Amino acid sequence: MNVFFENVNFNSNSGPNSFGRKLAKQFQKNGHNVCSHDEADVVLSFIQSHRRHHKPNILRLDGIYFNLAQNWEAMNKEIHESYKRADGIIIQSGFNKKLIEAYFGEHPNIEVIHNGAELELINSVKPLDNRLVQKYDNIWSCAAAWRPHKRLNENVKYFLEHRGQNDCLIVAGSNHNVNINHPDIYCIGNVDYETLLRIYKTSKCFLHLAWLDNCPNVVVDAKAAGCKIVCSSSGGTPELVRKGDIIIQEEEWDFKPTMLYEPPELDFSRKVINENNKEPYTMKGVSKEYEFFLSKLL
Repeated sequence: MNVFFENVNFNSNSGPNSFGRKLAKQFQKNGHNVCSHDEADVVLSFIQSHRRHHKPNILRLDGIYFNLAQNWEAMNKEIHESYKRADGIIIQSGFNKKLIEAYFGEHPNIEVIHNGAELELINSVKPLDNRLVQKYDNIWSCAAAWRPHKRLNENVKYFLEHRGQNDCLIVAGSNHNVNINHPDIYCIGNVDYETLLRIYKTSKCFLHLAWLDNCPNVVVDAKAAGCKIVCSSSGGTPELVRKGDIIIQEEEWDFKPTMLYEPPELDFSRKVINENNKEPYTMKGVSKEYEFFLSKLL
């Protein structure tokens, strides 16, 4: 199968682009060809399509806009047009499907396929081995592009309330506006993907208390690397956790536009220990689901 990836920058480390790069790499391992538009049998568009295609077009949606602080209706317009034109829709989570259908209506050909981790790469990288690791009994970690709804302050608060006496927290990612001044919390900024994986493999626990996140790649990777996950019940993140992971319960969202960057505070006493014992999502398995869905349109 010859596949053209539209609206994907393979050199970018943003969530959609990094997933696109991993998927294209796995497609090639599976014997498919990632090619130009003219050579393609099928077009896989990320987020939105910028042209009309005379061949099957599948749209992979990363989420849509609903932040009342933005002109969310105008920002959704091109995505909605792409949604209506597409021959098939791939959505990252059950939560994401409910969100999309609440704003765009139902599509006749839609499939939920979660994001996946590069298990072979994760297994090949080594945990951190430096003075920091040797200094502490346990490493905790979290990573994101730190916008307010990612709730870094809640991650820090949870760590400080639940840490062991000799534990530390590594915070990866940039743009956070939370003032962190603690000797056992290390803000390391943006790092390359392999370094992130090494941090996950070193960590006892990965915190992701974001509000209304669709299907965070960082959680998929951290879970595959062996971390215990602590997350919020909102959004699609709870679909990614496994037995023994912790879910902090919060009020259900009604899918109406909201002030996304003003998330509610969490009550950590409202925690549930997850009992789902499925295996983590891997790129090998996810790519097969993509291939099957794409092949049905050929």
